[in-house]
Amino acid sequence: MADVLGDLDATALADLVRRKEVTSRELVDAAIARIEAQNPSLNAVVTPMFEAARRRADGPLEDGPFRGVPFLIKDLGPAYAGVRFTGGSAFLGEFVPNWNGELVERFERAGLIVLGKTNTPEFGIVPTTESRRLGPCKNPWDLSRSAGGSSGGSAAAVAAGFVPMAHANDGGGSIRIPASCCGLFGLKPTRARTPVGPKLGDVMSGLVCEHAVTRSVRDSAALLDAIDGPDRGAPYVAPRKKRNFREEVGAPPGKLRIAMTLESPLGTPVSPECVRATEDAARLCAELGHEVTLAGPKLNGFMLMQTFMAVWTSGVAMTIEAYTMLLGRAPKDGELEPLTLHYANLGRMVPAAQYLLAIAYLQQITRTVAAFMNDYDVLLTPTLADVPRPLGELGPDAPPESASLLAAAYVPFTPLANITGQPAMSVPLYWTEEGLPVGAQFIARAGEEATLFQLAAQLEAARPWTQRRPALHG
Repeated sequence: MADVLGDLDATALADLVRRKEVTSRELVDAAIARIEAQNPSLNAVVTPMFEAARRRADGPLEDGPFRGVPFLIKDLGPAYAGVRFTGGSAFLGEFVPNWNGELVERFERAGLIVLGKTNTPEFGIVPTTESRRLGPCKNPWDLSRSAGGSSGGSAAAVAAGFVPMAHANDGGGSIRIPASCCGLFGLKPTRARTPVGPKLGDVMSGLVCEHAVTRSVRDSAALLDAIDGPDRGAPYVAPRKKRNFREEVGAPPGKLRIAMTLESPLGTPVSPECVRATEDAARLCAELGHEVTLAGPKLNGFMLMQTFMAVWTSGVAMTIEAYTMLLGRAPKDGELEPLTLHYANLGRMVPAAQYLLAIAYLQQITRTVAAFMNDYDVLLTPTLADVPRPLGELGPDAPPESASLLAAAYVPFTPLANITGQPAMSVPLYWTEEGLPVGAQFIARAGEEATLFQLAAQLEAARPWTQRRPALHG
């Protein structure tokens, strides 16, 4: 029974509960059994909440769209009252918040039952999930490789079948990167579509947003419906959706105008496998009746990276200052990893005027891309510039300067949507001969997640991936 339940998406599991063919407790116990059996190989779940989950499953649950469905949240982002929050860092020790993030409240109102928290790199700053505090998270498709980051723990857990979907967040690709590495669907919503309160208005001037990695497109759409909308005091809001995103799954998108670019904005190499995966996605789109054109916005890659990193490193410095205030003490020697210290030191050297200039330049990029997309509905790129990388290359013991350059070359495509605030998704349409998943990224205009869900549902129907599972599963 546990294995059968592990093969279903969240929508199907919720339907079983609704029809009383299975109880919430049975779903929770089955998921816990899968985690206990397989997590020692992956290190995806780092803070179990099993007994609390069982108590919640046995009690009255909110009658939301995912009533009784097991879920995991990333150990970075929204707080869960009474449960330790590490952010992947020794600096936070055994810090336990006494408040819930608004996102956690919405997850639970949707009926989800949180089983635990998932692995993350220190403060989510690298595209792999490896930290001294929590250890490396392994990729279910190849245990010697990274699950991606920074939501790698959530992606590994979903790919391995622990749960059908898990919370993730994205400041430079951290939903889409692990989705690509682990063969999942990962959608980053439009800026301000989902809440980051109550303690924050936005994160890194709007680079970061919250959602999930999922096995199916319909789960992603229905979950986004459940968490959509500003919380009280939000500094700005996303464009209002025309109808529920779940209704877009299966709705015809019409003939989309798709621009495809294969060139890294930084001029760095893109692996042949990632090129093949993107070209394969383009052919499939053409077969589905869409018009694909080789084109891309004209961007100064050097200035893009310089200004993005000014904001990013300032954000790392701000994060350390914020936790220093929260804990009432500064980090001790050895409590922060070398790359974190490197980024924080760079961030502290960014003057206020330069920071505001960086924001202004990133806003110019947003206008450039918006003008380009007057002629196109979707921009197609590789999600990553390479297949999932071996563990250790970007780990906590890598030299900071070289790790920073390697990370930028590995993920040159994903930050653009964080800069512009546009919705973007990584879709698992391609696997290498060695059995490694490689995602293709699709970016739509701001506020137009509907276009992505419509297209993703077409792609999923044409080339189903939900039952394609790593050997670790089962």
